[in-house]
Amino acid sequence: MKTILVIVLFISSVFAPVYANKDIEIVIVRSAHELQVKLAGSTLRTFKVAFGSGGRKAKLFEGDHKTPLGTYYIKRVRSSDRFHLFLQINYPNINDAERALQSHIISKKEYQAILIAHVKGQLPPQNTALGGSIGFHGIGTETKDKIEIHEFVDWTKGCIAMRNHEIDELNRYIHIGTKVSIIN
Repeated sequence: MKTILVIVLFISSVFAPVYANKDIEIVIVRSAHELQVKLAGSTLRTFKVAFGSGGRKAKLFEGDHKTPLGTYYIKRVRSSDRFHLFLQINYPNINDAERALQSHIISKKEYQAILIAHVKGQLPPQNTALGGSIGFHGIGTETKDKIEIHEFVDWTKGCIAMRNHEIDELNRYIHIGTKVSIIN
């Protein structure tokens, strides 16, 4: 019984927000490769991050390896065998859906499903031509080569990557619903 309690306490400490505050906001400045943790306009912490390998323009569709631009919210936090920890945002947002509908990338039915999910505060459909499963993650098993690549190259398929200890620290600031602004 003690073992189970210790495991539960460990898991809770890894995934529970320690510094979380409803006024915390995450601002990602792509031109500076920075993730800023902000409270009331003041920067509490800055992290160096890597982005999608598809370039600096906004994500347009699944498989383009671009990181989205816009305002999102953290919707899920889970461990990841591949990337250590994954903090999922509610991509695609309404602006992404409107652009995709106008460009005939998604159907009107898919557009409506995305809108309904946002109105209900749910994660939007992740299986449209816009793609899904976008968020923050670690780099997985840290090797010298992986760390060097992370420092100098945008290497993800569209997510925002951080060192494992940094994603753990970020997790202490956020909560489900934390606002995320991704700007150039």
